[in-house]
Amino acid sequence: MMNPVMPKPCTIMDVHKESEHEWTFRVASDVCPAHGQFMQLSIPKIGEAPISVSAQGEGWLEFTIRSVGKVTDCIFSKEPGDVLFLRGPYGKGWPVDEFAGKHIVVITGGTGLAPVRSMLRSFAEKPEYVKSVHLISGFKNEEGIIFSGDLAKWKEQFVTTYALDTDRKEGWRTGFVTEFVKEIPFDEFQGNYAVVVVGPPPMMKFTGLELMKYDVDPEKVWMSFERKMSCAIGKCGHCRIDEVYVCTDGPVFPYTAARDLVD
Repeated sequence: MMNPVMPKPCTIMDVHKESEHEWTFRVASDVCPAHGQFMQLSIPKIGEAPISVSAQGEGWLEFTIRSVGKVTDCIFSKEPGDVLFLRGPYGKGWPVDEFAGKHIVVITGGTGLAPVRSMLRSFAEKPEYVKSVHLISGFKNEEGIIFSGDLAKWKEQFVTTYALDTDRKEGWRTGFVTEFVKEIPFDEFQGNYAVVVVGPPPMMKFTGLELMKYDVDPEKVWMSFERKMSCAIGKCGHCRIDEVYVCTDGPVFPYTAARDLVD
C-alpha cells in the first residue's frame, strides 16, 4: 500500500529569479496535478512547505516560491542538479471543466498569480476553450513583478489590466486591483462567466466585497486559500477553519464558502 505522505526525491532542473524574493524552481517530475492543486516540498531535517504548482509540462513541474521562512530560505540555497523532496498533488483545484465556454475573469494580487499561471497558460494555448479572459493582476511595486514574460504574452491574448499599488510604470495602471473591478463588463457576459480571485487574505476579502457591489453572482466566484498546512491529507488539523480542512476541502473554494473562511 502506497504511503500518501511519503515524499519522493526530485532533481532541480532550473532556477529562475522572478524578483528579489520570488524564485521559480523547475523540478523533474512525472506527476500531473490539476490546475490549482498544491504539492508539499521538503528538505530532510529542515521541514516542508505547501507550494502551488505554477506551471507544468512533460516531465517537469514549476514552483514559484517566496522566501519567507526556514524551509523556503533553504530551498533558495539549492541549485540545478540538487534534490528537493515532493509529495502530492493535494487538494481541489480550479473547476476548469465548468469554465468551458465562459467569460473568465481572473483577479490576482502579488504571488497570487502563481496558482493561476498554469490555467492561464492553458487558456492561452487553447483560446477556443473559453469565450474570453479578463486578467487584472496587481503588485506592490515594480520590484515585485513576477512572470514578466507571461504577462507580456497575455497582454496580446487577453484583456489585461496590470497595476502597481503606488509606483508608476509605462503601460501599467496605479492603484489596488479592487479599483479596476468596475471596468469589467459583466453586463455584456449575460451571466455566462466565472471569476477567480487569488492573493493575500485582505485583497481577496475586499475584492470579493467589490464584486458583490456590482451584483456579481457569488456562486460564480472562486478563491484559493493559502494557510499553513502540515499533513495535507486532513489528519493533523493545522489548516482547519471551523469545520473546514483547507488542504482537502480546498484550497479552491466557491465564494459562498470562502467569504466565511477569513480568520
